[in-house]
Amino acid sequence: MTAPMRFALVGTGAMGSLHARVISQSSRARLALVVEPRETVGREIADRYGAAWAPDLSDLSGVDAVVIAAPTEFHHGLAEEVLAADKPLLIEKPVCGSLSETEEIVANAEKRRLPLLCGLLERFNPAVLTALALAHRPVHLTVTRHSPYAPRIKTGVAWDLLVHDVDLAIQVFGGQEPATVRGSLGHFHPDSLPGAEDVAEAVLTFGDGGLANVSASRIGQRKVRTLVISEVDRLIEADLIRKDVTIYRHVSLDAATPDGRGYRQQSIMEVPELVSNREPLAAQLDHFLDIVDGRVDLDAERQRILPAHRAVAGVIEDNQR
Repeated sequence: MTAPMRFALVGTGAMGSLHARVISQSSRARLALVVEPRETVGREIADRYGAAWAPDLSDLSGVDAVVIAAPTEFHHGLAEEVLAADKPLLIEKPVCGSLSETEEIVANAEKRRLPLLCGLLERFNPAVLTALALAHRPVHLTVTRHSPYAPRIKTGVAWDLLVHDVDLAIQVFGGQEPATVRGSLGHFHPDSLPGAEDVAEAVLTFGDGGLANVSASRIGQRKVRTLVISEVDRLIEADLIRKDVTIYRHVSLDAATPDGRGYRQQSIMEVPELVSNREPLAAQLDHFLDIVDGRVDLDAERQRILPAHRAVAGVIEDNQR
């Protein structure tokens, strides 16, 4: 039996703590090192899962791969250190807070022939996997990702939230890059840093005529995660929080109701069985391990990172003109 892959986890915030749990629960992985400059916090996570603690990345000799779940503003420097140590890297989205830095990391990983996976977690959501399996000829897509305000997030929503759903739009339309990208950004919350937008709206067009509207907000009063795929003769709606999918087909329209007060419409609703029930973070970890093991094309996986990052950069640039 192959020994579990030894992981270093960088960052023990909300996502980092989840990564620590998922790594420790995997039969294919072991949490060997927790890297966190705050010693009390880092040691607490390390002790919980039987790992060592370190304040920095100065010694990665005892690990086989690294997960970076630190704040976005530290991603570029940390990723460079990991790649310089020739370690496969799973990095939370976005890879970096700018397109140029992201391209540097992807190019560096390619040069070193190292596996690199960006944590675009919704790719592994069972509702997304089911909706993608059902879609045949998508023509229009709407994706909504709205959340209440989280002061700990310093990055604007374009990089923090919109990148997820721009990536989903690209996956729905077969992985092709958008032909055009237009967007608008809104700055509203008094506690947001200068230049960190609270709302981002994007319109993407694709070469085959496909159209996508993507909305991200962190001033919502409830959490909304929906993906709606429209085809000419049906609609596929996925709730990414509840992880369920519903298919709608309109079948008839009567001229009027018997009492003459309105119109009668009929639709068929179907609730398909999900193609998977796995926790997305666990499925993502297994996918990363498959890349490292050579079961997935590492070059193709690296290149899947850039289209969504380029599109988000396009939205930001559209508002700087």
